[in-house]
Amino acid sequence: MRHLWSFLAGLVVAPVTWVLVTLGQDGSSRTITRWVEIGTFNTANLIEPAVYLAVAGILLGLLGTLRVSPLGPLVAGLLLVTPYVGMFIAPFKVRDIVPDGWKVLSDPLPLHLPVQNGTLFLLGVLLLMATASRQRWRRWPQPATAPAGKPDENNFTLTDWPPPGNGPDRDSGPDRDSGPLTLGYPDQSAPEPLPRRTGGESPWSAPPRPANRPEDTTTELR
Repeated sequence: MRHLWSFLAGLVVAPVTWVLVTLGQDGSSRTITRWVEIGTFNTANLIEPAVYLAVAGILLGLLGTLRVSPLGPLVAGLLLVTPYVGMFIAPFKVRDIVPDGWKVLSDPLPLHLPVQNGTLFLLGVLLLMATASRQRWRRWPQPATAPAGKPDENNFTLTDWPPPGNGPDRDSGPDRDSGPLTLGYPDQSAPEPLPRRTGGESPWSAPPRPANRPEDTTTELR
């Protein structure tokens, strides 16, 4: 179905592009020629032909870059190339076949202009080159999904387990060689209790000396 829509788009875009390019080129040429004749210019006069050329470029860009089907760019490219190729065979006959004297919104439409200056041939070749890459028109790869209702297969093997000795054993307990679980604090012995005062001593007296300290040592105040 996408090939059919692309084919129809190519049939429509080719003649519409021909008309838009003709309006843009003729309008730009007449405007700039008029500026040279009067010796002044007004850039607002170029807005209308620039819009025609921009729309033509957008249509060709969409047809040639979207990954829909190569059939549309191929058909449009052949239609745009054919008039210029006919100039090599029977130029006067082709010139007479191209309609002349048409108007669009009161603007003259010289359809022979883009044929004679080679613009249609250039655009047609660009579209034909857009169909050269076969890889470009392939569909985007879809991610593989598991069928509905089927559980995910567990491909876990015994080789995925870490080798022994590199981590803690889950089955370790009090009966194993490893010790009981702790909070990670270092094992410290209980501190030695301070000597108690006797009942007759004053609370303002010097603290009692430890048993292993000689009596003749004095405390140095710093």
